[in-house]
Amino acid sequence: MAEGPPLKILHVLRSPVGGLFRHVIDLARAQAARGHQVGVVADSSTGGMRAEAAFESLQGQLALGLTRVPMSRHVGSSDVSAQRHAAQRARESAADVLHGHGAKGGAYARLCGGAIRVYTPHGGSLHYSRSSPVGLLYLTLEQALMRRTELFLFESRYGRDVFRAKIGMPTGLVRVVHNGVTPGEFAEITPQADATDVVFVGELRMLKGVDVLLDALARLARERPVTATVVGDGPDVAQFRAQAERLGLSAAVRFLSPLPARDAFALGRLFVAPSRAESLPYIVLEAAAAAVPMITTNVGGIPEVFGPQIANLIPPGDAAALAHAIAAALAQPAHFRNEALTLRARVQAEFSADLMAENVLAAYRDALAQFRAQTN
Repeated sequence: MAEGPPLKILHVLRSPVGGLFRHVIDLARAQAARGHQVGVVADSSTGGMRAEAAFESLQGQLALGLTRVPMSRHVGSSDVSAQRHAAQRARESAADVLHGHGAKGGAYARLCGGAIRVYTPHGGSLHYSRSSPVGLLYLTLEQALMRRTELFLFESRYGRDVFRAKIGMPTGLVRVVHNGVTPGEFAEITPQADATDVVFVGELRMLKGVDVLLDALARLARERPVTATVVGDGPDVAQFRAQAERLGLSAAVRFLSPLPARDAFALGRLFVAPSRAESLPYIVLEAAAAAVPMITTNVGGIPEVFGPQIANLIPPGDAAALAHAIAAALAQPAHFRNEALTLRARVQAEFSADLMAENVLAAYRDALAQFRAQTN
């Protein structure tokens, strides 16, 4: 158990999908295991069966319960009822900590009172620019909510620095706590016998750079065919399928529905994550933990994961650089395996889920002490 008396912690998030959701699940489980009382408030209209299964895995561990209510992606009338629900849950549970995740969860939690309000952006509003009307709205709201935040928890130094640049210097306590992976994820993965040369795992949208991967594969096809498996779903899947057909890659690229990351990694010999922007992606940590040879981009918090191996990262949006990196990796499998093993050792030492949970709880304690000193 962490130092001090048990805390009552309420996590608030919108959509139970992706890395943000995984972060909340891992934190909730670790906090409950350490003797704290934990609850969750989440959107009821997204997540599907995978979210249901994840919440089911927490059965018996959420002493403060789980409730799901409709939450819209963009600003809308449902925000009023969703925020009221979060505030009611906070009052009924007498929460010590209201931890909001993402732009919506962060807003709902910080509009409550009576506890320390903690905010982890997970990218969210930070992906926007003031040059667009929507971006201007979101970033302006973020500025207003800063004054209602006792603790800012960033998953990367990059996220902290972007927040300062786009929104301003946080008025509350600031901590950087990297995402972490669990002990079982450090078991190595052996590619299946029918594995393709390359595998992509993630959400199928332009931000993730799937179009860049397809352009790179088309370049490589001029010399030799390179096969690929694209695992995931998302708003741009039809566009990527059409691009693959247009580039003559239909026989070389297969598209599969979402799978657990470790199952998907086994479908290729080289994992490629050509993102245009990221915060601190779990998929990169998961691949590193499993010692999967990997090519990814120099964006967001990814350089913080690679550390001394930062030179291995490629520029985002550069199909020629990606094609060159893929060709080199396929030509030198032993070298890239050694690089993968080195990266795994770094992740095991610095990016564990246990370390993440302990650092988050320590930050809660610091913020609570400061909050109580100011209110007494």
